[in-house]
Amino acid sequence: MEEWQGGSRATGSNVREAAILGRATTADLPSLARVLADAFAAYPWTRWSIPTEGYDARLEELQLLYLGHAHDHGLVFTDSSLRAVSAFLPPQAPQPSAALQERVAELHGDRLAQVYAVALPSAPAGAWTLATVGVSPLHQGRGLGVAVTRAGLETIDEYRAPVALETSSEGNVRLYRRLGFAVDAVTQIPDGPVVYSMSRAAGAEPSDNA
Repeated sequence: MEEWQGGSRATGSNVREAAILGRATTADLPSLARVLADAFAAYPWTRWSIPTEGYDARLEELQLLYLGHAHDHGLVFTDSSLRAVSAFLPPQAPQPSAALQERVAELHGDRLAQVYAVALPSAPAGAWTLATVGVSPLHQGRGLGVAVTRAGLETIDEYRAPVALETSSEGNVRLYRRLGFAVDAVTQIPDGPVVYSMSRAAGAEPSDNA
């Protein structure tokens, strides 16, 4: 499940602050997992899908596992100070290893069955997945989330491929619309969060009216 926490529409000085971007290294991933854990602390999907006991530690380890998979098989972007991160997976990315899946299951604990029971619409054919976006709470509102997301979208546009995502934050929906995404479906999970399935056509122009 994707997340965007702490993002904002970048304009003026915000863009300049976020301009030094690049691909994350393996050494960056633990710090970026901490950024995501802080960003996701109150996110509806993670609060529903991860047990309360040890929530923070479980969330941080899950983010590190997912970032590692995206780093190995997709794209992970960050800024030079490791304040924000985005991760994208191509349609041909392999499934996580058996060991990784086993550890993910352990971290979800007694919530695992309800997570596996969720049925969401399929992404458009050939779509990349925007797996996660997060910004450190200490640096939110500066356009960093937009910047690291655009870095990935611009790279994927070179392949003329669509991008899909899922979010359980209505605020995120507005932000993603500004980057050219549209809502394809809305799923209410019983006793859980609402999930918005969104996609962006290759090269889609941002919307200023979202």
